[in-house]
Amino acid sequence: MDEINLETFILHLKRKVVAGSFHVSQKTAQVLRHYISISKWPNAKVIIDQIKSIGKRLIDAQPLEFCIGNIVRRVLFIIREEYITLKRNLPNLIRLDSSKNNLLTYEDPDTIDYSSHIPTLKSQVIEAIGELIEEMKGLHKNVAEHAIEHIHSNEIIMTFGCSRTVEQFLVEAARKRKFGVIVVESAPSLEGRKTALTLSKNPNIDVTLIPDSAIFALMSRVNKVIIGTHAVMANGGLIAPSGTHSLVVAAKYHSVPIVVCTGLYKLCPLYAYDQDTFNDFGSPGEYLKFQEAEYLVNVHSYNPSFDYIPPELVSLFITNNGGHNPSYIYRLLQEYYDPRDMLEDDDEDVNNNNNNNNNNSEISQK
Repeated sequence: MDEINLETFILHLKRKVVAGSFHVSQKTAQVLRHYISISKWPNAKVIIDQIKSIGKRLIDAQPLEFCIGNIVRRVLFIIREEYITLKRNLPNLIRLDSSKNNLLTYEDPDTIDYSSHIPTLKSQVIEAIGELIEEMKGLHKNVAEHAIEHIHSNEIIMTFGCSRTVEQFLVEAARKRKFGVIVVESAPSLEGRKTALTLSKNPNIDVTLIPDSAIFALMSRVNKVIIGTHAVMANGGLIAPSGTHSLVVAAKYHSVPIVVCTGLYKLCPLYAYDQDTFNDFGSPGEYLKFQEAEYLVNVHSYNPSFDYIPPELVSLFITNNGGHNPSYIYRLLQEYYDPRDMLEDDDEDVNNNNNNNNNNSEISQK
């Protein structure tokens, strides 16, 4: 994939030329790798500060693409990790006579000095980011490898909208299992029709397409709900496509397990406590024609893009490194990000964007 410079990528984000969590994540990692490779920096401290600054610009360009901040934090974690590893291996910093003591000594991350010059740091960081990009390329396959463990013959699965990860998960299961899938069309976008068309080409999957209004009526026949998500929050909650909340509430009422298929690049160290914290508003014209709105008086019409799903409604996450309970998300955050790289302006940027979209997405006739 061709490298693009930082300014071009920011412009593409603002214009939504690059869209979708997977493609945005890949491009973000490639742009950061390209920047690190062509820029000159004397030590890790300088490049960490530069990447933080770039990350805030990228987030500001598209605040609700949470994967941008996630990839930036992951790259910062890689830089810190490679620096610490290389610094420990420098001959002049190793004392062989006290090696046993060093193994038992705790090093406070806040006291680490990143200003030392390490000649091989740049090449190691570039290589590690390359591994991150390759890992992302294979994540759909890695998630799908767990399909046989979770889908059994003659089960009825319900899914919502269009998720590439869920599609491959179901197709992989269909190689050895025969089962039925009920696809919710997810109005007003009707993305579910794409999923139904794709799955219907597989002879081992019996596909049924239903409107959103039929979810509760058919849920009693369902064995499992499998969905994708836009982001996984720090408490194990989800930012998912609008309409997902009604699906999981119906599943919870009927005691149907809810499985979320997602890559770890969607793991976000932010918190959402209600439907308005991190949300976007599309044009109401998707479901209300402007000719019809002309005759409406004192009517405000909204078209939210996302639903917030609290963690207690989720049964299991299936990621590219295995299955995890929602309560384990905090541990994954510690393994993938450094607490010093939380990019403090994220919450403010997203909330400001939410307020702007709220004001711009009303149809009001007085």
